[in-house]
Amino acid sequence: MSIGRLPDHEQRILDEMERVLRRDRRLDRRLRTLRLNRRPDPARVLARMASYRPRVRTVALLLAVSAGLLVAGAVTSAPGLIWAFAFLWPLTLFAGFRLLAGRYGG
Repeated sequence: MSIGRLPDHEQRILDEMERVLRRDRRLDRRLRTLRLNRRPDPARVLARMASYRPRVRTVALLLAVSAGLLVAGAVTSAPGLIWAFAFLWPLTLFAGFRLLAGRYGG
């Protein structure tokens, strides 16, 4: 087995195989899903957030939990409850606005 360059006929066969494989969209999609991507693509994350369409039940649940955290945090003044509300409230507003925008064509 030689370590150098492939003979011309083998190189042509290899080039043809690579060209055929590059045109196969199904194979390309399967290989893309197998890749390990440790950091999410910021553009893809923003696109997913922009296309998020919440359900009415989800928004109602978020609103109920947020209201419960608000009341519990105000009564007990526990920092954990206040921080949980501070984290959940913007998500609730975002989901609610996305729901309204989807309902009224915004």
